[in-house]
Amino acid sequence: MDASEKSASEVRSAFLKFFEGKGHSLCASAPLVPQNDPTLMFTNAGMVPFKDVFTGKDSRPFTRATSSQKCIRISGKHNDLENVGVTARHHTFFEMLGNFSFGDYFKEDAIAYAWELITKGYGLDTSRLVITVFGGEQGIPADDEARAIWKKVTGFSDDKILGMGMADNFWQMGDTGPCGPCSEIHWFNGETVDVSSFGREPDANGRGWMEIWNLVFMQFDRSAEGVLTPLPKPCVDTGMGLERITSVLQGKASNYDTDLLRALVEKAAEISGKSYRGTQADDDVSMRVIADHARTTAFLIAEGVFPDRAGREYVLRRVMRRAIRHGHRLGILQPFLHEVALEVARLMSDQYPELSQRKDLIATVTEQEEVRFRQTIDRGLDLLEKNKDWREESGKKILPGEIAFKLYDTFGFPLDLTEVIGQERSFEVDKAGFDRAMDEQRARSEGSKVGEASIEAVWRVALERVPNHTVRFTGYEREEGEGKIVAIVQGTGLVNEIDEDTQGAIIITDVTPFYGEAGGQVGDRGKISAADFLFDVTDTQKPIAGLVAHVGAPKQGKIKVGDAVKLEVDHARRTATRRNHSATHLLHWALRKTLGEQATQKGSLVGPDRLRFDFSHGQPVTPDELRRIETLVNEKILTDAPVQTQVLPIDEAKKAGAVAIFEEKYGDVVRVLTMTKDSVELCGGTHARALGEIGQLKIVSESGVAAGVRRIEAATGMNALAHAQLVEDRLGAISHSVGAAPHQVGEKIDKLLAEKRSLEKEVADLKKKVAMGGAGGGGIDAWVRDARPIPGGKALAVRVDAPDAATLRDIADKVRDKLGDAVVLVAAAQGPKAALVVTVAKSLTDKYRAGDLIKPVAEIVGGSGGGRPDMAQAGGTRIDKIDEALAGFYARLV
Repeated sequence: MDASEKSASEVRSAFLKFFEGKGHSLCASAPLVPQNDPTLMFTNAGMVPFKDVFTGKDSRPFTRATSSQKCIRISGKHNDLENVGVTARHHTFFEMLGNFSFGDYFKEDAIAYAWELITKGYGLDTSRLVITVFGGEQGIPADDEARAIWKKVTGFSDDKILGMGMADNFWQMGDTGPCGPCSEIHWFNGETVDVSSFGREPDANGRGWMEIWNLVFMQFDRSAEGVLTPLPKPCVDTGMGLERITSVLQGKASNYDTDLLRALVEKAAEISGKSYRGTQADDDVSMRVIADHARTTAFLIAEGVFPDRAGREYVLRRVMRRAIRHGHRLGILQPFLHEVALEVARLMSDQYPELSQRKDLIATVTEQEEVRFRQTIDRGLDLLEKNKDWREESGKKILPGEIAFKLYDTFGFPLDLTEVIGQERSFEVDKAGFDRAMDEQRARSEGSKVGEASIEAVWRVALERVPNHTVRFTGYEREEGEGKIVAIVQGTGLVNEIDEDTQGAIIITDVTPFYGEAGGQVGDRGKISAADFLFDVTDTQKPIAGLVAHVGAPKQGKIKVGDAVKLEVDHARRTATRRNHSATHLLHWALRKTLGEQATQKGSLVGPDRLRFDFSHGQPVTPDELRRIETLVNEKILTDAPVQTQVLPIDEAKKAGAVAIFEEKYGDVVRVLTMTKDSVELCGGTHARALGEIGQLKIVSESGVAAGVRRIEAATGMNALAHAQLVEDRLGAISHSVGAAPHQVGEKIDKLLAEKRSLEKEVADLKKKVAMGGAGGGGIDAWVRDARPIPGGKALAVRVDAPDAATLRDIADKVRDKLGDAVVLVAAAQGPKAALVVTVAKSLTDKYRAGDLIKPVAEIVGGSGGGRPDMAQAGGTRIDKIDEALAGFYARLV
């Protein structure tokens, strides 16, 4: 491949065609919003769509696959937001090229394929490559198998195949489950290849070592106790960032200079009327931020994620408003982000046709969001300029949390945007105060996902068309019925009709059995139909009081305002939700009975697959308390008592002892829900007809979510059974792994752990003995003979072989004690890093302070450190500079 002439599209195509030629099935990119994975906000890696295949929960009609997957990394541990635009390679949106083996080939073929594509397909210069493998850590042996294969395939010696630790070269899906070692291919950007600099981050211009491909070998299953068991069918998951490999192949030091992003950067420059120079100047950083954020904006809106105040929608809003603010900083005075987003659609529609199909939607939503934010951005910045309520803490200027919240709530500034402004203007934000203000606001506000100020007028007009200004809800009595369409909303306006080509719409009828999201209960799904019309209802909301909005999309035919329709709720989903909602009330009763009356509700989520309940409690709930709570609920369920409802004036309901537990606004007339005399509460949700319908409640987890607030997640009905079966399966697997009957597993694991601790202690003691002996066998007695006199005592700087920080500190203390009144520096190479410890005898700390002495020494090895007057530690990346650091130590003591 003549790299300099290849476009990113051709780079992507070459990867996919290569693996298709190796028998891999070509898979289209999965959505950015993960399917059936509540643990992820966004798809953040190529393996996410295959997660259940790797864990054995799902299967595919093939055992080899390849894809170019759309990914977003903004939230959670994979959060690159703050580095975007600042470095040459970080992005919120990127594409991950990958090849996958589901129990088919393993290390030998995976490595051979990678090397063939890198060297023959892409034609990379092998002198600029370094391979890393897992070097062993935490009792897990080094991946010598992979090292041997790499040496055979590449011809590299060990100095170009580096062993790394768990953090860099061992992958795991979670605390338990599939895991295994990784091999990574790294590329050097710069004029002269410098292997000794490996391990340091590339500079801001992209010069240095950069990982371009990660090969994950899933060969173990990690139990809850940390035991690794070989998988019967090991798998392969690889990931190569398209942006990075394209920058390499096009000879660019920065991803932003490739054809994937440069046109977007130039678009931002064109709109601003400024030139892009590719530097670290503020203007150039802003242009890069806009380019990156425009991609995230376009792709998320194309998938139906619109900016809003919660969840994925709020993440999108944060990204968009960061980009808008950078445009503002560039001096762009009119809405512009939609123009850059349309450029994204133009550039990438060949690979992702949804961008061109929905480009009008992308432009409209983006421009509306910017118009909203621009109405307040200047006033928000002015508030910061004029703010006089600053605090000083430890010499730092602090913006009070309530001011940061006002910027968020009144002027639309996401917290992280205020923090970025703070970095530019040398102040920090009181996050705890912001969180308190946010909690107080949530307690006051009902909130709605569909209702927002920009379209509230539309909802008001729609409500005027509803008889008596209230959609009549029949869902307590039945789950299907007939009604008439009184309004149709598309985007932020009313339309008269929709057909199967309409991308998305909201139907409002005069009567409905669909429950709109409220009181923690999710909205219903189902279908609305007529003779030749079918509308798939994917959510039901209550944007304003009196209105029920059926959110979804037409699947067949045409419908218009005034037509009669049939409405049918998804029965199975509603039934599962009713079980969970009724169980939530019983859980609240059991919590108060077990923990005390202070254990009151602070929030909830009730859906078909689970229930989540937040409550006031100042400490973790103990296992015994959880068992009692679970037992109380299930005893109630077994009574099969009827669930009774009454409609009463709210004052009368409260006099009868009904508890208002859900955080929603109650009217003058309320529904009182009775589940035996112990649980009488106000609730407008849908419920089981008798407690026996719940089946069973099983607590799945208990955790803390805020100061004084705990959370319980639980399952009911068939979901509870599925959880119990999963636990049983895991226990069986553990039982098999440790060679003990299920009822003896605990005892066997305790024995194994005791043996492990004993062996670890033996190993640690042996390592310490070896280290104390010294590299030449002389040890401490030999070292102290090299001590030099200094005012007040002696000084010694020595290089030792110490496997870890604890051993290094121990050696330093023993050498100092041996010398008496002394200042001691000991240094060691620990993997690719340099480790330093300085100790000072108590009698000398008035003259020599360890924390001050170690800083200049640490700078020599490319690091930093600090500590107490008598002991300080440091680390660095330049192990080749250790001897120079030792020599320079004495000069600082004279």
